[in-house]
Amino acid sequence: MLDYESLKLIWWALVGALLIGFAITDGMDMGVGMLLPFLGRNDPERRVIINTIGPHWDGNQVWLITAGGAIFAAWPAVYAAAFSGFYLAMLLVLIALFFRPVGFDYRSKIDNPTWRNAWDWGLFAGGLIPALIFGVAFGNLLQGVPFHLDRFLRPHYEGSFIWALLPLLNPFALLAGLISVGMLALHGAIWLQMRTDDVIAARARALVPVLAIGVSALFALGGLWVWLGIDGYRIVSQPPLSALPNPLAKEVVRASGAWFDIYRNWPVALIVPIIGLVAPLLAAALSRQERPGLGFTLSGLGLTGIIGTAGLSLFPFIMPSSTQPSSSLTVWDAASSHMTLKIMFWAVVILLPIVLAYTVWAYVQMWGKVTVADVEARKHQAY
Repeated sequence: MLDYESLKLIWWALVGALLIGFAITDGMDMGVGMLLPFLGRNDPERRVIINTIGPHWDGNQVWLITAGGAIFAAWPAVYAAAFSGFYLAMLLVLIALFFRPVGFDYRSKIDNPTWRNAWDWGLFAGGLIPALIFGVAFGNLLQGVPFHLDRFLRPHYEGSFIWALLPLLNPFALLAGLISVGMLALHGAIWLQMRTDDVIAARARALVPVLAIGVSALFALGGLWVWLGIDGYRIVSQPPLSALPNPLAKEVVRASGAWFDIYRNWPVALIVPIIGLVAPLLAAALSRQERPGLGFTLSGLGLTGIIGTAGLSLFPFIMPSSTQPSSSLTVWDAASSHMTLKIMFWAVVILLPIVLAYTVWAYVQMWGKVTVADVEARKHQAY
């Protein structure tokens, strides 16, 4: 079960699960932050919105940190190559994320409308910018990243470091970024409908179908764009899957329709993009029927389908190279050693259930609708 080849595949699935967990939990917080200036029309209403995520946002962000750590440990070559080529984009994400802890903790320190409004827009930026850039990153992966490996397996990028961010903002990548923003905003809107009442919940419910239709339409457009206009990558030859990693030991070609190979070879995989397409619409229907709990579940399933579609389409590629396809990093040749993957696997088996149990306990203990009366009665609290 824990042979090298199986562990490589298991860690591909685990990293994907961590990214999905991040999207469902912290993505919800980002979606709420994006909607904060628009669904909250005055200070008490905005405090209500913030209090729906205030007790949980920092715990949810651990999923992002864990995913980054897992990529570093399981795929060190991917971590090195990605953080070199996407350095400016990652730095922009980090700067945007700075607004979140400071915004949550300092917004209510001063009872001044200008001060609080500024932090509200800071929380908006802290939700919008990371969501957009994460989507842009996936869009660029599907097109290939302009890097190659030298004989020492060091990554080298084409172009200037200063202008490295601009090529990433191409039309298809921006479309992927809009899908990311839309699906997280939808997730956040259904969360607010579930956790608030009266006027805020009504505004959120009215926004849900607009976001759901937009996400499904953009996702369908993205799939059509990939089918008609973006060449995929296909491995022609490679060493045994259990061999020690050597990215330059394989032969890779670009081919039209290659990103759909997995669906042709394994038709059951089509379930994943179908879920990504349909689940947001079902979530909107449940939201309209005043069943936001089930709607939130379907929204999370939609996130899983959209992210899962990107992962399955790329498989086994993790970071394709557009300038030298043979330098592309895959599940099979970018992994850490057998021993490293095995130790990490058992650490996950032991620790992940504890983390999940604590997370569920925290949500149960702090569950309930947040109202204007609640926040007015607790003006001494941070949020």
